[in-house]
Amino acid sequence: MTGLTEQGDAARASADMAAFDHGFLQDPYPAYRALRDAGPIHWREDIFQGAWLLTGHADVEQALADRRLSSQRTGGWIKRIPGVEEAYRGKNSRERLDAFQRLFGRAMVFVDTPDHQRLRHVIAAGFHPSLIRALVPQVEALAEELLAPLDDVRRFDFIEAFARPFPSRVIALLLGIERSDERRFMTWTDDIAAFIGALQPTTGQLHAAQRSLLRLVHYFEAVLVRRRRCPGSDFVSRLLLAEAQGAIRPDGELLAQCAMLLFAGHETTRNLLGNGLYVLLSHPDQWRLLRACPDLMQGAIRELLRYESPVQYTGRRVATEFILHGQTLRRGDLVLAVMGAANRDPRRFSDPDVFDIRRRDGAHLSFGRGAHVCIGAGLSMLEADVALRALMRRWPDLALASREARWNGNAGLRGLKRLALNTR
Repeated sequence: MTGLTEQGDAARASADMAAFDHGFLQDPYPAYRALRDAGPIHWREDIFQGAWLLTGHADVEQALADRRLSSQRTGGWIKRIPGVEEAYRGKNSRERLDAFQRLFGRAMVFVDTPDHQRLRHVIAAGFHPSLIRALVPQVEALAEELLAPLDDVRRFDFIEAFARPFPSRVIALLLGIERSDERRFMTWTDDIAAFIGALQPTTGQLHAAQRSLLRLVHYFEAVLVRRRRCPGSDFVSRLLLAEAQGAIRPDGELLAQCAMLLFAGHETTRNLLGNGLYVLLSHPDQWRLLRACPDLMQGAIRELLRYESPVQYTGRRVATEFILHGQTLRRGDLVLAVMGAANRDPRRFSDPDVFDIRRRDGAHLSFGRGAHVCIGAGLSMLEADVALRALMRRWPDLALASREARWNGNAGLRGLKRLALNTR
């Protein structure tokens, strides 16, 4: 199959405008609009060596909960990277690649029921709303610790000063690990994010992600040794207890959950904070409204997630052949549910390209749907709430130093590389 699904010459021309190039990485929404206008489903050879794209809200929502679509997709994803066989021809390098693939494949986000249900039951206990609420004073203290040194500066980079370290320290607090290692964490998660979010991953990105994930796992191996000797009340200790009780298998599952929790807890929240503040300050009337009416905070964060989602898409593999919108989706085909496009679907949201913190006409899909809905959504919302309230209190006249956004060039995990702010 090549090109797009048949929708007529005009529709095909419209969809052909959706080029996934530098312009797309800076602003994907015109391409999403062209795809939605051209039809409900498209086959693209220029994404992951072939993938079906779903961009409408109803289709994306259905796909995220569809049992005919599997979350077990890491094997085909890695093996189809151009040049991977040549790059990993040697026995040692192949063994390292296999270890990397196994670790990815055992993380909760990449498994199906019943394993997913078993792992989720264990991990969800650590994200219970009561436990998240209990973290509020500590999360507020972490925010204050990062912002206080900036009181005497007129300009700073929000990403480097706050959006990167803040969620790293919060997830370190939750897991019970040393936050002094945060620089290493951030480097490792950056490499993994660059691989996960690439539309056409390269062997270079694969190698960097493999190296960093294995380093992250080696780090947690040492942590687990210490926790087995001296368990505590932290998340890692909870996972060790679950392993001892048989709820987590002793075959690398525990290490995979630790690594992916650290990755997900840092990367996506960092982008929520950066994207969210950029959008708010790009709409000064909305920033002023939120300052005047802080009770709008939860709705404002939901609108930020809808308008500029940190996670733009997620993938599934077809497990059982079926027909969708006249197209045959065959077993093994990759399907991308594009939440970033679904969140701007005019059939679900009125004036979807308008940012309005008072919006009440639809639910965003940025945290997913169904069995794989983001397990850390509550923690991420808490961090955004604490951060925005702290910024408003400290600098009510906070403003962008430049309207030009410096995006990270990551199609899947959309975020800012830099966000220069003026405090007064």
